[in-house]
Amino acid sequence: MLNIHALNADRRRFLGGTATAFAALLASGCMTRGQTPATATASSGFTGYGALKPDPAGLLDLPEGFSYRVISRLGDTMDDGGTVPDKADGMGCFDLGNGEIALVRNHELVPTDDAGGPIAKGFGTYNGEFTSGGTTTIVLDAATLAVKRQFRSLGGTIRNCSGGVTPWGSWLTCEEAPTGPGQRYGEGLDRNHGWVFEVPASANGLVDPVPLTAMGRFNHEAAVVDPVTGYVYETEDKDDSVFYRFLPNVPGDLAKGGKLQAMALEGLGDTRNWSQSPSKMQVGQSYRVSWIDLENVEAPEDDLRKRAAAKGAALIARGEGLHMGVRRDTSEVFLCSTSGGAKGLGQIFRFVPGMSGASDTFELFFESESAEQFNFGDNLCVAPNAHLMVCEDQYTDVVDNHIRGITPDGRAYDMARLRVQTELAGACFSPDGKTIFVNAYGPTATLAITGPWTA
Repeated sequence: MLNIHALNADRRRFLGGTATAFAALLASGCMTRGQTPATATASSGFTGYGALKPDPAGLLDLPEGFSYRVISRLGDTMDDGGTVPDKADGMGCFDLGNGEIALVRNHELVPTDDAGGPIAKGFGTYNGEFTSGGTTTIVLDAATLAVKRQFRSLGGTIRNCSGGVTPWGSWLTCEEAPTGPGQRYGEGLDRNHGWVFEVPASANGLVDPVPLTAMGRFNHEAAVVDPVTGYVYETEDKDDSVFYRFLPNVPGDLAKGGKLQAMALEGLGDTRNWSQSPSKMQVGQSYRVSWIDLENVEAPEDDLRKRAAAKGAALIARGEGLHMGVRRDTSEVFLCSTSGGAKGLGQIFRFVPGMSGASDTFELFFESESAEQFNFGDNLCVAPNAHLMVCEDQYTDVVDNHIRGITPDGRAYDMARLRVQTELAGACFSPDGKTIFVNAYGPTATLAITGPWTA
């Protein structure tokens, strides 16, 4: 069981691989964020690390002084006899102690995809075999980043997209697949999918798959845990998605069930800022939040968001990446909307849970006005210098997916450019804040990037 009092006393450590980054972010004191220095309360004058230098290997361009290494690739032989599967997506980093860190990595595989070998146990089957989605775990030497072992840690799931770390040292992996027998692409499946599963970072092989059904059945994307309350916040990758909050019956033991809610905003029902949106959300504008109780959260119809909106929940355009930290004893969450905004290029929101009886608040932190700022942001995390690192997820005729940095005063810059036509995903920092890990989605390549992060 989660010890809330212990977490409250030591809350800055709970994010494992991102503690340093969060400390930097939350010490920055940036309260009002906008898209230009004119709208910011403070400006460091930082405009980026400089031009991206072409990678001789043709994989990832980085600024001068930064470098990467590939630590895991599609087809690499793993310690359990299987091979690294494709479609690497969300990922979390954990300090295991004893000089080791672990990366728990999602694989967004559909039932017809290659699993990288037989799966010994899992959640659901497709035509009699365990479905190929799930997670792999990579254990690294914390000092050298050498791979010590890697193995499949969850099987029998579908389209494991993103997720989030927990205060108690596990990864919440989320199925972006509300399907099942007789449902969309469900022929051959033996049970319903569209759940969240929990994978301990300390696992040494396949875990027993337990669907956390009370957390809802929908097109799951990411999840974060508030270390003080134990509440879990969840996003959904749909054009008409909503923002969810799960209140566990037993904080820290999500399998014991709880209550699922959806976010409503006072005076605003649509955050997307599309042309058909009835009202517009301004950068830096804050709204009071209320929460709507949801019923029948395990329904097979994939209509949970629609029932939530009918009760007044605020609409979000493709809610994807989530990241949580603590500033002056106040938790805060950054949420990435992939296709939101007047230009349809993406938005980032800032959600602050209320303290001491105060209301929760929700504000628009950043809205992309051009593809050069960012284009279809997905997973995001925070760098040691308090900047957001946003992974792009767009597929066009031009190979042009980046990691975009965004300063605390709301200015975007190029951090990295992928040279192959696939998305970047799963960005997360090492416990010492010196390395950012990120996945090239397909063919799978997990990279470790180091360099002179600005203090």
